[in-house]
Amino acid sequence: MIQELIDYAKEKFNVDRKLILTYCIVYFLWGLGMNKFGMTVEIAKFTYWWQVITCYIIYMVPISLLLRGLPFHRQYAYGLIAMGLLEFGGYTLESSYAYPENIVEQLFGIRNFALGMALFFTLYFPLGNWGVDKIYKMIFKSES
Repeated sequence: MIQELIDYAKEKFNVDRKLILTYCIVYFLWGLGMNKFGMTVEIAKFTYWWQVITCYIIYMVPISLLLRGLPFHRQYAYGLIAMGLLEFGGYTLESSYAYPENIVEQLFGIRNFALGMALFFTLYFPLGNWGVDKIYKMIFKSES
């Protein structure tokens, strides 16, 4: 069982470096944009700007690669586990800040904030994989 997981991960990570670079650039810009949006509308923010790198590139890019190629519903289901842990950890360690009485809390309640964030941000995996695939093929298709 463990060896099968290791083999699966090796296969998923064995990709063109340009694809990984595409993921890193797209996710970094996406993370900066979402952090800025979260601050502007006062929903939530990272405590430090560089957390975009640790969260979006170091954490989310490898997970996206592992989920790449799976059907949307499976990417979402598996991604929910990963995003739930990330959201739980971020608010527990206070490396993420939720603005008091933000719109998510107003709509769903304070106790449902992290769950709501996890449910929303889990969409990053299937949408990110779809978007990065389109961008990668558009830019590097001619090199093939």
